[in-house]
Amino acid sequence: MADAPPPSGPDLAAGVPAADLAEGVPLAGRVGDDAVLLTRIEGRCHAVGATCTHYGAPLAEGMVVGHTVRCPWHHAAFDLRTGAVDRPPALSPLPCWEVEEQGGTVRVAHRVEAPPPPARRARGPASVVIVGAGAAGVAAAETLRDAGYEGPVTILDDDPDAAVDRPNLSKDYLAGNAPEEWVTLRSAAQLAERGITLRRTRVGALDPRGRRVLLADGGEATYEACILATGASPVRLPIPTHEARPLLTLRSLADSRAIIAAADRAPARRAVVIGASFIGLEVAASLTARGIAVHVVAPEARPLERVLGAEVGDWIRGVHEAKGVTFHLERKPVATEADGVRLDDGTLLRADFVVAGVGVRPNLGLAEGAGLALDRGVVVDERLVTSAPGVWAVGDIARWPDPHTGAAIRVEHWVVAERQARAAARDVLGDGARFDAVPFFWSAHHDAVLQYVGHAERWDRVEVDGDLAAGDAEVRYVDGGRALATVTVGRDRAGLAAERRMEAALG
Repeated sequence: MADAPPPSGPDLAAGVPAADLAEGVPLAGRVGDDAVLLTRIEGRCHAVGATCTHYGAPLAEGMVVGHTVRCPWHHAAFDLRTGAVDRPPALSPLPCWEVEEQGGTVRVAHRVEAPPPPARRARGPASVVIVGAGAAGVAAAETLRDAGYEGPVTILDDDPDAAVDRPNLSKDYLAGNAPEEWVTLRSAAQLAERGITLRRTRVGALDPRGRRVLLADGGEATYEACILATGASPVRLPIPTHEARPLLTLRSLADSRAIIAAADRAPARRAVVIGASFIGLEVAASLTARGIAVHVVAPEARPLERVLGAEVGDWIRGVHEAKGVTFHLERKPVATEADGVRLDDGTLLRADFVVAGVGVRPNLGLAEGAGLALDRGVVVDERLVTSAPGVWAVGDIARWPDPHTGAAIRVEHWVVAERQARAAARDVLGDGARFDAVPFFWSAHHDAVLQYVGHAERWDRVEVDGDLAAGDAEVRYVDGGRALATVTVGRDRAGLAAERRMEAALG
């Protein structure tokens, strides 16, 4: 979503020596005003757009894997032969160009239209209903259409702003660096262009036996296949709150707007953020960018230590403190008052507004009411199918058997939700395989961005290669001699390489 820099590199329309194109090594160049990536795969040259359609990362700095190129920032992948999205978080394909190779010279010629959609499928359910219009719901619906499914696809969600790019809500949009039009993931009109119906309605119940979703307004939506993507909701702290200092939370666009309004309300100068979670710290960074003095209150001794360990926790704290954030660690709030937040040691932190970012809980009510098997989430098999025939679950609510760790896990991250949705949609059409993607997420803190691949709930040692303070490090979380997860800071390709190693370990 960032503005792409002017194209640079060789003029590919004029041509480059064929000898300069090594197998699987992308070359970034230009064709007129367009940035183009030229790559030789299995002896044939292909030309696609050189910037990721997600946030505009330079794909030449990524990694070529098979017939795909992977984005260095957020690990989206595109087919180098067609420009098609191979894996999220990108949703839109890359443009393509015709390539000519003659007399030892490779030239990129005219731009070509995207390949036609697959031929109409003879198989597939009579209809598909998707509950939830977040990243997962939209990814599932579009995957069905990309695969050539022509039956009815309906998304149900009562959020009037869905579908939005949720990571932006705590990062660039909240910081004031991104306009609101960037936040829209897909509008109802854009979905309708693909024959996807978005119904703004609250779901009351799921009836797996009758293959129907009951709506709060008394209506219903029948299905042959249903994908549950109900997401999660912020944890509400059970403390007394003063009407002048309510606990704001962040999950929806409306929530982000409310925090922005509080920050812009004169004479707002100070904020208290309760919780040193990823969301809490991203909110702290964004509010600091708006000129707000931020105090963070959390019960732990180090931010994010449970997830990232002491080394990264100390680094994260230092990053925020260098920007003026004040931490009150090993402290808990007991109430909000007219002037701020009262802590458990009696301290009053004065604040013009208060944001709570203490985690989320999966929205399991619909699944529980339908009698689906639950275990700290909706239990699904390796193809993301629930205990009810014809019902899949993806995203924040799904607990799946992770082949990389050998354990059943549930992950509350954006990219995982989208990848699961694509896998479930393919399985709905009979093309599915086990879901074995390596979990991935990123988190931005002021000028520092960390990338996390894998999943480690515990480890016996942490290996740090490089210098976190200098913003150049790879951190591995090792258990029994095996790296379960890797965090990279300033080393995008190292993160991609760690992901490939985990994939290769499955054989």
